[in-house]
Amino acid sequence: MSGSSPFKMRLVHLDLKGAPPKVCYLSEIFPLFRALGANGILIEYEDMFPYEGHLRLLRAKHAYSPSEIKEILHLATLNELEVIPLVQTFGHMEFVLKHEALAHLREVARFPNTLNPHKEESLALVTAMIDQVMELHPGARWFHVGCDEVYYLGEGETSRQWLQQEPNSKAKLCLSHMEAVASHMRARYPTTTPLMWDDMLRDIPEDQLSGSRVPQLVEPVLWDYGADLDLHGKALLVEKYRKSGFSWLWAASAFKGATGVNQSLTPIEHHLRNHLQWLQVAGSVPADTLRGIILTGWQRYDHFSVLCELLPVGIPSLAVCLQALLHGDFAENVKARVENFLGISSLEEMSFRSEGAGSFPGSDILALVTQVSLHLCSSVDALLERDRYVTGWFSPYHRRRKLIHPVMIEHIQPQALSLLARWNALAGELEAALQRIFYPDTVEEWLEENVHPSLQRLQALLQDLGEAASPRQDSGQDP
Repeated sequence: MSGSSPFKMRLVHLDLKGAPPKVCYLSEIFPLFRALGANGILIEYEDMFPYEGHLRLLRAKHAYSPSEIKEILHLATLNELEVIPLVQTFGHMEFVLKHEALAHLREVARFPNTLNPHKEESLALVTAMIDQVMELHPGARWFHVGCDEVYYLGEGETSRQWLQQEPNSKAKLCLSHMEAVASHMRARYPTTTPLMWDDMLRDIPEDQLSGSRVPQLVEPVLWDYGADLDLHGKALLVEKYRKSGFSWLWAASAFKGATGVNQSLTPIEHHLRNHLQWLQVAGSVPADTLRGIILTGWQRYDHFSVLCELLPVGIPSLAVCLQALLHGDFAENVKARVENFLGISSLEEMSFRSEGAGSFPGSDILALVTQVSLHLCSSVDALLERDRYVTGWFSPYHRRRKLIHPVMIEHIQPQALSLLARWNALAGELEAALQRIFYPDTVEEWLEENVHPSLQRLQALLQDLGEAASPRQDSGQDP
């Protein structure tokens, strides 16, 4: 199955902190993951895990139940996909530290993203989270403990005082918490290896890394989602990590969710280039260095940000990227395989010409989202900002005063009604398609962010037209 791929493990990342799919959709999409060349999934549960006891407050409204978690694991096993759970244990802790009951564990009191590493209760909190997740993932060979983007570390009051003492440093503070979390995992689950994002390790000197126990405890995941990687820099980083004592490393690319915080369509060419670059990195380092690659598919940049591309929208990109990794390139025969898998007649990796095309699970959502993203706002703009009748006879000045030449209503109103009817129909179709795959809060959020603002502009225009058309009480019609 692995063909000429230098990556023995190819994991698809499911970021559940936004738009978590229903289990029924995972049952449809897991076979495609496997067919495309994935052999594992990294599940970033965030608030979708059914935490119990004192951690119950972490659950989202539509969190999976324990039986649904078991069903997901069963589906993964059926499709020969190894499951690696991910629980954030240092940075990106917003879904935990936003709660008033846990706010005292923040590194900086105002910000809920980073955990205070000085408090014993902080370690107790994240180890309790790990233990509950491990209870539903017995036998997991790897467990990802996050630890990326630990913003404001060292800026809390306790940290400031601690850092004034020699020879304390931010790197030492960072490594000590990582070591504590990983030590708990190794002691409690000796057959499970912790994985960790590498960005907080990159700038720590080699001697400081090797002087800690972290290299003996974890396998770092080197992540970079750009289309133009610094290949030489990556080789040097790999060499530094190996010299520091890390026995195995992982790579992490992105198939979606890495090109814009509110991106709605996936720029496939960017993500393909990212993966082709990672293939070059893999070819330039010793063969026994990279254990695998995680194809990340971010759904939000953080817990409080808007949604980026929905999973069904990113499936063609995932297909392109997995097949490129599997075959070592993206030649015409590989492109033809992807088109066949997706049921797409012609894959245009640099455009979004797949409207109405595709037979993969969720392809209807891709087609509808494409139409909304490319045409909804622009069609409303064309009427409101460039139509000569609207700009000439029903400008904002006229609208505020409810003034219009009656004949102009005949030019404007039919257009606006037709446009609104067309987009209302498509919005209804999209809402139904989204409801099959996502929970109500996701459907509401996506439509409210991406559809409703344009529809409301049309509705407001029609309302103003109606009021302007009504007989006026005063005698003067001039502006």
